[in-house]
This record gives sequence, structure tokens and C-alpha cells, in this order.
Amino acid sequence: MGWRTAWTIARRDLASGFRGLRLLLVCLFLGVGALAAIGSLTSAIQGELDSQGQAILGGDMEVELWQRMPSAEELAYLEGLGKVSPGYRLQAMATTLDAAVPVELKAVAPNYPMYGDLLLTDGTSASAPVAGQAYLAPGAAERLNVAAGDTITLGTQQVVVAGIIAEEPDRLSEGFALGQTVIVPLALPEAAGLVAPGSMFQTKTRVAFDGERDPDEVTEAMQEAFPDSPFDFRTRNRASPGADRFVSRMGEFLTLVGLAALVIAGIGIGGGVNSYLEARRNSIATLKILGATSRDIARIYALEIGIAALVGAVAGLVAGVLVTPLLANALGSLLPVTTAFVFDPLALLRAAAFGLLVALVFAAPPLIRARDFPAMALMRARVSPLTQQWRAAAVPVAIGIAGIVALAVIGSTNPELSALFLAGAAAILGFLALLGFAIRKAAARLPRPSNPIVRAAIANLYRPGAATGSLVTALGFGLSAFVLLAGVQSSLDGNIQRSVPERAPDYFVLDVPRDGVEQFRTIVTDIAPAATVNTVPTLRGSIIAFGPQGDMTRVADMEEREGTWGLRGERGLTYSDTIPEGNVLTVGEWWDEGYSGEPLVSVDEELATAAGIAIGDLITVNVLGVQFTARIANTRRIDWESLGFNNVWVFSANTFEAAPHNLAATIELPEGTEASGLLRELVRAFPSSSVIEVGPLLTEARTILDQVSLAILAAASVAVLAGIAVLLGAIAAARAARIYDTVILRVLGASRGQLLALQFAEFGLLAAVLAGVALALGTGVAWLVIVQMFEFDWLPDWTEILTVLGGGLVLVLAFALGASLPLLRARPAQTLRSL
Repeated sequence: MGWRTAWTIARRDLASGFRGLRLLLVCLFLGVGALAAIGSLTSAIQGELDSQGQAILGGDMEVELWQRMPSAEELAYLEGLGKVSPGYRLQAMATTLDAAVPVELKAVAPNYPMYGDLLLTDGTSASAPVAGQAYLAPGAAERLNVAAGDTITLGTQQVVVAGIIAEEPDRLSEGFALGQTVIVPLALPEAAGLVAPGSMFQTKTRVAFDGERDPDEVTEAMQEAFPDSPFDFRTRNRASPGADRFVSRMGEFLTLVGLAALVIAGIGIGGGVNSYLEARRNSIATLKILGATSRDIARIYALEIGIAALVGAVAGLVAGVLVTPLLANALGSLLPVTTAFVFDPLALLRAAAFGLLVALVFAAPPLIRARDFPAMALMRARVSPLTQQWRAAAVPVAIGIAGIVALAVIGSTNPELSALFLAGAAAILGFLALLGFAIRKAAARLPRPSNPIVRAAIANLYRPGAATGSLVTALGFGLSAFVLLAGVQSSLDGNIQRSVPERAPDYFVLDVPRDGVEQFRTIVTDIAPAATVNTVPTLRGSIIAFGPQGDMTRVADMEEREGTWGLRGERGLTYSDTIPEGNVLTVGEWWDEGYSGEPLVSVDEELATAAGIAIGDLITVNVLGVQFTARIANTRRIDWESLGFNNVWVFSANTFEAAPHNLAATIELPEGTEASGLLRELVRAFPSSSVIEVGPLLTEARTILDQVSLAILAAASVAVLAGIAVLLGAIAAARAARIYDTVILRVLGASRGQLLALQFAEFGLLAAVLAGVALALGTGVAWLVIVQMFEFDWLPDWTEILTVLGGGLVLVLAFALGASLPLLRARPAQTLRSL
């Protein structure tokens, strides 16, 4: 029999539709659809980030510095590269007669924006504001209750609102803002007294290259030209590192979710194909009696299964493309992504290949088993079930697994993570298969209970042809998916609801003058007598060198090492006579109050360990162009979760006597305290200071985390849906295999109630055993996702997890009941004649 004849038979067999292969269709539809949507979405976002790099950054390269503009020599170097656009970024207070609002002040040069368009709400495209004007973000205008043409005060300067911002081209590259944006001319911060020596401000100098240059090569050359300058660089290749990191992490997680859905779906595919071929055993036997060879049987049913797999995969691809705009619309406020249909051939081809390879791995064993058995063995399959034929299936299974591994590892942004996931999935499958084998063996050795229902239920677990192995695998994966989803979701909620709000002060205040501390405290306590005010000195500096005296290592010359971020770029510095709150001394001793000897410094113990810094070593730090040297006196452990003042480096007070600097403060109000007018009084007394309201920031952070949580929930739901489909398929397959047993029991006098009780007893025993397994597996994987992938705290709600697990068990029993009802309607005479 050739392929043409095999196709003719297969086409006739499929003429009535894909009856019997619906589980395969559903599983492939869900798995391929999830991967297609995930691949298309991440590709679209990454494409936008890459193609709009210049507009997102506002240039080809950006040089960031704290508390100063580039020097004349540095500026000349940048001007040699192309057009330069300097600017300031700092926190400030915007006020009117009736309101005071913290804002993010963005002072820009006349040539802003060099790339992209600054759009206002009146539909016009604007350039940089001129002297005496400002553009306001909608949120700032709303809180100040102003519109175009009104006047506001920034520091000591009054400006006219020239327009409300509709689209800020470089907003994504600015990162998380501590207030709504106000765009002003470059000269305003200095004129308003906001950038005096010691003030906390940042400069961003952007460059539009005058020719074809590699931004990464330019940054390396500039670092070599100015090794002691604490530059932070961004380039058009990585215009928004935070967005890149977010997309990378979410893409990795969602891809693993899609692969998990496919692995779960693969179990359903194997069960569905097995049931389909089992239902056609008489047809296969008849074809063999009429002269069909094993190869002919393989061709016929490989064509049928292949066509069904292609249909399911194509339907999944279409669904993935259709759902991508909905996902893009949901993420539109977080990331630059088009809401139009996205067609990424590579992502779709990868998703389809994954689906078809999974289908090959799980469909090959039952197909080969049916191919190789003689006709009479097929005829007797009800009373003498077919045995496994894994040796013959080893080649196609190995090819499929190799293809899956190659696709997952080669096409992944994190090959190690993908390989680890696949190894974990294989280990879980192997563990569940061994567990199924162990349950069968244990059931066979149990003493025979006196209750006939329980005795029959236990016997069903190990009788010839029992579906215990497939049921354990399906139930184990399905229940574990429920627990995983609950663990991830509840832990994210825990991070959102518990960790941040409990430790946050009500206000952060920057740039409080050192000679105005008492006046500052008096203003706060006059309006809110029970308020708690903490102040700390704040400086910015870069570590130049560290190590033993006479053998110090220059930071510019050392290789990048994990955990040494505290040595790179400009860092927040402070000094204190006492150990900062929330810090614990681990090695060494703290200096006495009023210490006046050799300058000393305390360092975070994790940084000291990573960099090899020892007690007694020296560090040299550059602050506003002046170098200071201090000796390492001790190490301490920092509670980074607190939202107070945390610094890697804390110096003795005598270190920075000559350095101009201001103080930062936190204000904590007792719950229910009214502090109306506090911001206005602080701004009136300290116009160059800026106040940051923590409440709105926490609300915005919770909103972002809620969106991330919702995305995870939606993605994980695909895996859960696949698990439900597999559960239904496994129960349906077990039901089909039990029609013969049920009819015999009916003939022997069993009632419908006894048959229902038998089904509940069998599935209840399996579910009870697997509940503990699912709890361990699901929470273990959830911990890996939360702690290792997203680097959040593990804060699960065990009540919610156990409730979801209990709901899953109820769902399993409900499915078992639904699957049992057709058994009760089976007519013994008619069924026996068809066997």
C-alpha cells in the first residue's frame, strides 16, 4: 500500500470530522496559541525598542553625571562626536496660590528633542520651551489645577504654562519618575536656585552622531579618555535598560509558561491518540486481516494524526496572532508596542515547530504500539490489553526531544534557564511515571478491605489495562498547575500589599540646607506635632580606588564582577556618628561620636565580600571633583527592604568637612494625622528643596505590579486550561476503557449508585495521594519563579493555595462524575454485541 492509498483511507476515516482526536486538537491549540502570542508580543516590543532607540533615548548616546555638567574638556570631546543637547533632571516643587505638588523637573536645551516629537494636547508639535515658559504633564496640571496660560512657581521663578504634554518622546528612557514631568528651559534650574553646590541633581547630555558610529565603541573610547569621570552611559542600542530587562524577564517567564502548557498538552496528546487508536482497534485488526502491513497501518494513522496536529497548530497560530493586539493594548501604558496585528514569521514558525515536535514525542508510542501488534492481539485488547513498545518508539521520541531542546535552548535569551526548565519538566514527568508505577504496586499489595466498593476501587488501580499511570501524570500536572498559579499570584499580592506600604515614610525631602534643619523640624512639628523627622547628610561620589595601602586597585581597571555594583558609577554617600537604623554591624567596630581622627568608612558586607574588601583597606572617593581617602572600619548588613535611607558607604563625619552638601529628610505621620498646608509651608521656607509624596508613588508601583500580576495570571491560565483539558481527556479515556467492566458489573447486579460510588472511590484515592505531591511540586516551582526569576520575596498565602488545591480536587471529582454518567446509560445487550 502506497502513500496515495493510505491517504485515501485516512481521508475517509476523517470524513466525519476529528471525532476522537478533539483532545489532541484542543491541547495543541492551547499550547501553540500561547507560544505564538508570547513570541509575537515579545518580538513586537523588542522590535519597537530597537527601531525607536534614538527617539526613546533622545539621541544616539547619553552621558549622565550627578551634581555637575560635563567639564569643558568632556564637553569638547562630545561636541566632536556630533550635535550635543545638555539637560538637567531633578526633583522640585511646583506651586500655585492654592496647591503645592512634587514634580520631576526636566530642563532641556533649545535643540530638544533631537529625535522624536514632543506633542501637546492641542495637537501641536512643540520644541523646547522658551524662557519663562514650561510644559506640564497632565497629572501635574490636574493636581495644580492649572491650564495653558496659567502661572506656576518653580523654586524662586514664576513660569507660564505654555502647554500640556500629550506625548513625551523620551519618557521611557527616563525610567521611574518620583513626580509628574515639568519641562523647562535649560537655564531655569540655576536661575531658580535649584542646582547650587551640594544640591541633588543629575545632568543628561545627549549626542546625535554626525556620521555612522558604533555607540558602544564610542562609550568605551570615552571611558578610556576620562578614566576618573563617573559617567553613566546609555546608547540607542539600549535606550531603556529597565524596559529591556522587564521584557527579557517577562519573555522568559511567559515562554516557559507556554512550554509548560505544551508539556501538559503533550500528556493529553498521548492520551488522546491512545484513546483514538484504541477505539479503532477493530478497524486496524480488519485491515491487517485483509493484508495491510504494519507499515501501512503506520502510514494511515500517522496521516490522520498529522492532519489533526496541523489543524490544531494552525488554529493555535491564528488565535495567537488575533490575541496579540489585546495583550499589546493591556501593556501599552508600560511599554512601546503597536496595538495592530503583529505577524512575526519566526515566532510563529517556532511555536508551530514546538507543537508538532511535542505531538511527535507523545503520539509516537501509542501509534507504534498499535502498528506492531498482530490482528488477533488487537481483537483481544479488551481482555488482554496491549503492552508497551517503548523500544520501537525510541527513535521518533528521541528525534522529537532533540528538536524541542534545540528550539528551546538555541532560540532563547537565557539558554541555561530553558535547559533547566526542560530538565525539570522531564524530571517531573519521570517522577510522576514512577509514582504511578508505585501506586499500582502498592495497591496490589494492600490488604483487601471488607467494603466491596473500596475493594473494587483499589483493584481498579492495578488491574490489567488500568489507566493509573496516565491518570497520575494528568492529575499530578493538573493539580500542580493549580497550586503553581495560586502560589505565584498570592506571593505577588503579598509583595504588593505587605512589603512596601508597612515601611514607607509619608514624605521624602531632598536638599534641606544644613543650617536650616532646626527651622525645618519646627515647621513640621508645628503643623503635625506627632510627626517623626529623620535627617541624613546626602552626597554623590564615585569610588576611584580601593585596597591595601600601597597596593590599591583602580575601579576603572578592574573587571566587572557580580555583586560589585556599589563600586561602579556615582553612588549615594552619607556620614553618621551612629549605626544607621535597620543596619547591623557584622565585622569591626563603629567610631565614637565626635570622632576626629583618620577618616573612616563602613561598607555593606555583601559588597565587601564580592569585591574582596577587608577591614583596614583604603578607599578613594571623588566628590565634586575632589578626592577623599578613608579607611575601612567595619562591615554591616543592610535591610534593603526598608524604605528609609540606605547607603552602601557610610563615612565618619569628619571625612567630608570641606565638601558642600545638603541633607535629606523623611517625615512619618501617625495614622489619621492631617497635615494640610505642610507642603506649602516647606516650599515657602525652602524653595530649593523638593518634597516627594510616597503615597502616590506606592499607588503607581502597586498599579504596575498589578499589571504584571495580571499578565502572569493570564499566561498561567493557559497552562491551567491545558491541564483541565488533559484531566478531561484522561478521565474520558478511562471511561471508554471501562464500558466493558461497567456492563459486566451491571449484568452481575450492580446498581447505578454502586457504580458511581466506585468511580468516586477510585478517583478520590488517586486525588488524595496526589494532593500532597501537587502541593510540593506547585509551590516549589512557584518559589523558583518568584524568588529566582523575579527576585521578589516568597510571601505565599497558604490559605489561598490550599483553597485552590481543594477546588482542584473538587473539580477532578466533578469531572469523574460527569464522565461516569454515560457509563450508567450504557445498555448491556447493545454494548456486549459491539465488543
